[in-house]
Amino acid sequence: MSAPSSRKIWDIAWPIMLSLVAQNIVNVTDTAFLGRVGEIELGASAIGGLLYTTLFMVSFGFTTGVQILVARRNGEKNYLAIGRIFDNSFYFLGITSLIITLIVIFFGPALLKRFMASEAVFKASSTFLVYRVLGLFFASAGLLFRSFYTGITFTKYLSISSAIMAGVNVVLDYALIFGHWGFPRLGIQGAGIASSISEVCALLFFIFITWHNTRLKQYVLFKLVKPDFEIIKNTLGISVFVMFQYVLSLGSWFVFFMFVEKMGERSLAVSNIIRSLYLLLMIPGWALCSVTSTLVSNALGEGKPHQVMPIIKKIMGFSIVAMAITVSFAALFPRLAISIYTNDLSLIDATVPSYYIILAATFLFMAMSILFNGVLGTANTKYALGIEAITLVFYLASAWLFAVKLHLRIEYVWTAEFIYSSSIGILSYWYLKKGNWRSKVV
Repeated sequence: MSAPSSRKIWDIAWPIMLSLVAQNIVNVTDTAFLGRVGEIELGASAIGGLLYTTLFMVSFGFTTGVQILVARRNGEKNYLAIGRIFDNSFYFLGITSLIITLIVIFFGPALLKRFMASEAVFKASSTFLVYRVLGLFFASAGLLFRSFYTGITFTKYLSISSAIMAGVNVVLDYALIFGHWGFPRLGIQGAGIASSISEVCALLFFIFITWHNTRLKQYVLFKLVKPDFEIIKNTLGISVFVMFQYVLSLGSWFVFFMFVEKMGERSLAVSNIIRSLYLLLMIPGWALCSVTSTLVSNALGEGKPHQVMPIIKKIMGFSIVAMAITVSFAALFPRLAISIYTNDLSLIDATVPSYYIILAATFLFMAMSILFNGVLGTANTKYALGIEAITLVFYLASAWLFAVKLHLRIEYVWTAEFIYSSSIGILSYWYLKKGNWRSKVV
C-alpha cells in the first residue's frame, strides 16, 4: 500500500496549522504589545516566557507520548484503550502541573536572579513568569485534548479552540497591558494574566465540544474512574524520554538567551523579536511534523512498517514546498514583519540581518524535523532523546563560542541554528535507515 495522498496529509495538517497560527498569535501579541511598552519589557518577556515554556514542555512531552499511543491504538482500532489512556493522563497532568506551578511561584524568581545581569530585566521577567504559570494546569489539559484529536486524525476542532484562545488573549492584552476600557495599566503583568485566562477559555471549549460530539462516544472519555497506575506507567514509558527531550530543547534555548542577555539589552530585544518570528514562520512545518508522527504511528499500529519511509518522504516533500513558499514571501517584507513588534526604527534596522539568518534556518530546520518526528512516530523515544542530547551539545557549544567567547554580532550568534538542524537531521536519518524500529512494540 502506498503512502498517504497529499490530500490526506493536507486534510490532517491544515486544522493543526490553523491552531498553531492562533496559538502563536498569543506569543506575537505579547511581544508586539510589550515592544511598545519598552525594550526591557520586550527582552524580559522572552526570558520569562522561555522559562515558562521550558516547564510547559513537561506537559508537552507527556502529551506527545499520549499522541503516539493514541495513534497506535487508533490504528489497532482499540478505542476503549484510548479512553483509558486519556483519563489516566489527565490525572498525571493535573497533579504534575499543579506541583510545577507552586514551585515556580515560590522559587522561580530566586532561580532567575542567579542568571540575570540586569536588575530591571530580572524584575520584569519574574513578574511575567509568576502570572503566566497560573495558566499551566489549563494549558496542560488543553494539550491532552489536542493530542487525543491529533492521534485519532480528527483535527478540525483544534483551530477553533486556538482561535478562542488567541482572540481572548488579544482583547485582554490590549486591556490589561495598556489599561484600556477601565482596566488597570498592568504592563508585563497584564500580559501574563491575559495569556493564562486565554488558556482557561480554550480548555472550556474542548470540554464542551468533546462532551457533546456523538462521534467520540466510542472512546468512552471522561469516565474518571480510579487511576490505573499501569496505564500511567506505560504512557510514561513512552513519554518520559520525550519530556526530557523537550525540556532539554527549550532549556537550551533559555541558556541561549542567557548568553544573549550578557551581550546587552539591545541584543536581547532583537533576539526576542527573532524568536517570535522564528516560531511564526515554523507553523507550516510544525503542523507537518505532527502529521508525520501520527501517520507513522498509525501505520505501525496497522502492521504496515513498510509504509513508514514513503510517508516520511512524502511529507518531507510537502514540507519543502510549504516552507519554500513561506520563506520566499517572508523575505520580501523584512521591515514590515519586524515592525509588528516595535516602532523603534533603530531596533528594526538592528533586527534585519538576524531576520534573514532565521529565514534560511527555518527552511533547513523544518526539513530535518520531519525526519526527527518520524523517529518519534516509531515510539523509540529513548533514541530520540539521545539524538536531541547530542545535538544540543553542539548547539550550545557553538552559541557560547559565538556570543560569549568571540563576542560576535547577534546575527552571527543565530547561525547556531544551522548546527542544531544539521545535527538532528543527520542522526535521525541514520536511525531511520538502520531500521531496528520495526520491531518496537508499545
